[in-house]
Amino acid sequence: MSDNFRYKNGRGAQVNPHNRFFSQEKGDDFDDIDPAEEPELRTKFIDVHPKSIVNKLSSPDIGMYYSLNPYQGCEHGCTYCYARPTHEYWGYSAGTDFERIILVKKNAPQLLEETLNKKSWKVQTITISGNTDCYQPCERDYGITRKLLEIMLKYRHPVGIITKNALVTRDLDILEELARLNLVSVNISLTSLKEDLRRKLEPRTATSHKKLDAIEKLTQHGVPVNVLMAPIIPALNDDEIFSIAEAVAKRGALGMYHQIVRLNGPNGEIFTDWVTKNYPDRAEKVLNQLRDMHGGKLNDSRFGVRMKGEGVYAMNIQRQVQLARKKFLPSTPFPRLRTDLFQIPDTSGQMKLF
Repeated sequence: MSDNFRYKNGRGAQVNPHNRFFSQEKGDDFDDIDPAEEPELRTKFIDVHPKSIVNKLSSPDIGMYYSLNPYQGCEHGCTYCYARPTHEYWGYSAGTDFERIILVKKNAPQLLEETLNKKSWKVQTITISGNTDCYQPCERDYGITRKLLEIMLKYRHPVGIITKNALVTRDLDILEELARLNLVSVNISLTSLKEDLRRKLEPRTATSHKKLDAIEKLTQHGVPVNVLMAPIIPALNDDEIFSIAEAVAKRGALGMYHQIVRLNGPNGEIFTDWVTKNYPDRAEKVLNQLRDMHGGKLNDSRFGVRMKGEGVYAMNIQRQVQLARKKFLPSTPFPRLRTDLFQIPDTSGQMKLF
């Protein structure tokens, strides 16, 4: 680390690694920053205009059929985020760029409605997020996710949500209506109850307390909630499996699942730099145990293994999760969302003829 290095508070990644798709090396614009140039770290929002918005998923490791992401890049700044490498396809770095340059898809609601109106459309749950968080802070201003939910209700279409932001409770009015029809499920990502760790690991997400409050509010309004302890990082948060299970169970969550951290692409460099700067006393232990769970590497791309890990450490974590779920969480199955209520609204102003 440079003697002049100044930690970038409010950011997860502390480096901006070279984009692998560029032939020329790009220097790190954010090391040794002059305090007078601090505005360079402010978040920038860029409008983009995709031609489609619903993506079909083929990965056997993901329990989703379709995903929809209204934003590319994420202000939350989670150091480990598996979506970071996707920013390289847009010409940016997976490091600090990913959390400071946000691409906004304002036409997402229009594209969704066009998709649902296609004669070829076959109803399957569409998960909002899956790549970047649909309730990241800028959603307060843009409101794209809320418009998407309004369309889902209008068409009686099943929808899933993945988020780690308590902003999801802003849309309780729509979510409650969708829940009455068994058309929505919410997955809350809760990585740690230790605020010091949470602030460093995912600096712009909601606090752990606010996430627990969000779980409770959603369940009180009949919205089914599942908790994702994702990711579990050895020697950092693997000691919290039982405490998190107990806390979310008390708030009404129906289940809890986990993933082992997977440092794909440039994430290995980003995370190694982060853990070395924040936890120098245990950085090698964290990295060595990760390698042990991923076949000797930090990056594991093997389907069926990459999110679960393998070996003694991974098996120990898996058994702890199973015991925690058995002890604290109910046996009530997570509801299967309905697909038979889908309807295309009549916009002609006349009753349909039969």
